[in-house]
Amino acid sequence: MHVAVYLPLIMPILAAVSARRLAMWLPPRLATWLLTAAAAILAAASWLALAALTAVPIGRVPAVARWGRWSTHLPDHDGPISLLVGLAAGAALGAGAFAAGRTIVRRTRAVRAAARTAGAMPGTESVVVLDDPDPDAYAIPGSPGRIVVTTGMLAALDAPERHALLAHERAHLRDRHHLFVACADLAAAVDPLLRPLATAVRYTTERWADESAVTEVGDRRLVARAIGKAALRTRRASGGPALALAVAGRNPDRGGPVPRRVAALLTPGPTVRRTRWLTATALAVVGFAAATCLHAVYDLNILFEHARLPH
Repeated sequence: MHVAVYLPLIMPILAAVSARRLAMWLPPRLATWLLTAAAAILAAASWLALAALTAVPIGRVPAVARWGRWSTHLPDHDGPISLLVGLAAGAALGAGAFAAGRTIVRRTRAVRAAARTAGAMPGTESVVVLDDPDPDAYAIPGSPGRIVVTTGMLAALDAPERHALLAHERAHLRDRHHLFVACADLAAAVDPLLRPLATAVRYTTERWADESAVTEVGDRRLVARAIGKAALRTRRASGGPALALAVAGRNPDRGGPVPRRVAALLTPGPTVRRTRWLTATALAVVGFAAATCLHAVYDLNILFEHARLPH
């Protein structure tokens, strides 16, 4: 168990290094699903690995051993796991649990705020136009979701560009992109090494919405132009609630991925061969991390079973 238990803690580093390339080289819908699943599985694997690292040395503490009715002389054929390592793993485990809880609370509040905002919007139509000279547009998830666009944004775009922008925002609501973002953010809270995956998921959901807009309007250059113009005219952080998804990103002034999205719309997509190869490689890495973690947990269970004192 000594070697296997550390591998799930290392795998997120490899995933973090590869996340941006996968986001750029895979079709956005596939990339979103793959990166989100990878983040969730790797977060769970690292959490279980930390739990295993904590369990062995803590299990040797006499008071804990008496409570669990096992011997304090837990065998470890692959090498001893020191109490210091166990305490460090326990601290990391606690920090991850606290961060995950805080993320869940914030996300829950954001969902409620989005629902209140959507419910307070005038009318019952899915698209709400706000009389505001500052260009802005965003989607608010909910039941039903609402698309908010300002008069300033409508004035900045021509009719075909407005169609492309609204198609992009409709895709966010229809495909529930906020759920993918929430899952990736939660995984990154559990394991901070997974933050690049969460960032990549935000990018791929935007690319997914871009491609959905292309399917609806039938013109890649039109969608690219609409995205570029919307980003250039959005000079401040979007005024929507925290859960809103905006065509130009949440903070376009801070060097967001809009140029990469525009370039992706104007260049050929990934080949089928590359897509299959990258997908298979990513699945193999995630599967290996999950398998090593399960192996470590199985060994841990055997270890404590052998150490259990007879009644």
